[in-house]
Amino acid sequence: MAGQSRKWMILVATIWIQAFTGTNFDFSAYSSVLKSVLGISQVQLNYLAVASDMGKVFGWSSGLALMYLPLSVVLFISAFMGFIGYGLQWLVITQLITLPYFLVFLLCLMAGCSICWFNTVCFVLCIRNFPSNQPLAISLTVSFNGVSAALYTLAAKAINPSSSPLYLILNAIIPLITSFAALIPIVRQPSLDPLPPEAVRRDSVIFLLLNVLAVLTGVYLLLFGSTTTHDASSARLLFGGAIVLLIFPLCIPGIAYARDWFKRTIHSSFRLDGSGFILVDVDDLELHKELLTREASNHENGLLDPLLCSDNGLVRSKNSSLGQSEGCCETVIGKDQLAMLGQEHSAKDLVRRLDFWLYYVAYFCGGTIGLVFSNNLGQIAQSLGQSSNTTTLVTLYSSFSFFGRLLSAVPDYIRSYTLQEQDG
Repeated sequence: MAGQSRKWMILVATIWIQAFTGTNFDFSAYSSVLKSVLGISQVQLNYLAVASDMGKVFGWSSGLALMYLPLSVVLFISAFMGFIGYGLQWLVITQLITLPYFLVFLLCLMAGCSICWFNTVCFVLCIRNFPSNQPLAISLTVSFNGVSAALYTLAAKAINPSSSPLYLILNAIIPLITSFAALIPIVRQPSLDPLPPEAVRRDSVIFLLLNVLAVLTGVYLLLFGSTTTHDASSARLLFGGAIVLLIFPLCIPGIAYARDWFKRTIHSSFRLDGSGFILVDVDDLELHKELLTREASNHENGLLDPLLCSDNGLVRSKNSSLGQSEGCCETVIGKDQLAMLGQEHSAKDLVRRLDFWLYYVAYFCGGTIGLVFSNNLGQIAQSLGQSSNTTTLVTLYSSFSFFGRLLSAVPDYIRSYTLQEQDG
């Protein structure tokens, strides 16, 4: 039970990391001031925006680092990369130091790379702790990366609404603070046993509730983060409300586990001990239930064996003893086919797959163009004489980016529901 509750703390920590590390989305909030301080052209400013996004090209280095370093070390390397990248840019934009354009370009590159390292850490945490619900965990946490600009806008309004350079120092400090806050659940990461089907279904329900809460968080930021009428005191109150909404997901798994504990402990106690005829000791009864469960499981596996041994080129890998089993289900490997979600690929196999290139082209033609638009929101607002509404545009873009990411979980829920219906 402790391990299962701890994994939800890790999920919430992952949500925090994603929510405060999408720092490239608020580039438009300070781009005009950066352009003025550096004395550069619009084309050169666009190159800085490209450098921030191009840092993701070096995101593969995070996977290489995870091969040799603990997850917590990789997390703090990410935080310090962002701290240096954005911190030095803040010193430049406040004219405390002077750096040539090329070094500012490298700082943008480093800051963008830190985002990719954070994403890798979050992906690994979701995969390790939710092997049966990987798509649901990843889609939920990644969606919060879209609200970063809205959260930073509220934070900036709560401190100093008229300071554009403030975004850079927030981009440098807040991810570092978030990394310290997420360190305890990550270090205490539990070793999880395979979940029974009932537990997998319960986790799916919890994910559904967390997605509903995520929608409420997005609506809150959309309604209150995009307004320009409130003063600093009300902005502090609204920012505090957003933080509460980010902390509240800790309560939902607790409620679910408390309900299960009540049904298992209190309700079963009334059911067994309510009458005066207790013919079997409670401990013996639990042992008997466990033996029956094992027998039913072995019988079910025996019935399923012929189904896994088919003639379409599928190969079944199965350990001979129950103690050597590595998971709750056997691994099915298909020749030149994706036989199961979450199947690992080597880099060589990955670039030879058609679906990889379909995803690459779709992301290049879709998400990348959206980033170009978001990076130039500040210049668009300035050209229209609406510079004072730049933060509102940034918040609107951030909120709808969040909702778009959250919608990516719908196919995963449909698939999960379909599989549960098939399993009865």
